[in-house]
Amino acid sequence: MKWQISYYNKKLEEEILNLPDGLLARYLRLTDLMIEYGANLGFASYKAFGKRVV
Repeated sequence: MKWQISYYNKKLEEEILNLPDGLLARYLRLTDLMIEYGANLGFASYKAFGKRVV
């Protein structure tokens, strides 16, 4: 089953498409996976890039 991604409004979509190249590439890869397999991509798809210091 193919999924569909819709944006809340056009402004949000434009802001996402104006992300820096590296973030945009990751976002587009994850959205491709979500369209194909659904929103539950698993831990490896969204794990933290590093430790958070509080």
